[in-house]
Amino acid sequence: MQRLTKTLNKSGKGITKTAGVCGGEACIAGTRIAVWLLVEAQQLGITEAQLLQDYPHITAADLVNAWTYAEAYPEEITAVILANNEAA
Repeated sequence: MQRLTKTLNKSGKGITKTAGVCGGEACIAGTRIAVWLLVEAQQLGITEAQLLQDYPHITAADLVNAWTYAEAYPEEITAVILANNEAA
């Protein structure tokens, strides 16, 4: 995890998990934008360009960091998406 964190912080804001912020889920650092939310949006057909337009305070590098995190922890992201959909 430490190696991944260093990689994810090279560009963009990085990915963080903070207790009490977005339920402690992985987020773009300094925001309340959860990685799982971005992944689910992409699965629903929302493009990266649209995500950047909808969230103007994040960058393309932030999206790359989110996708990298999601690839490294697919079970975590899938579980959070499923739990969120069940709660809805």
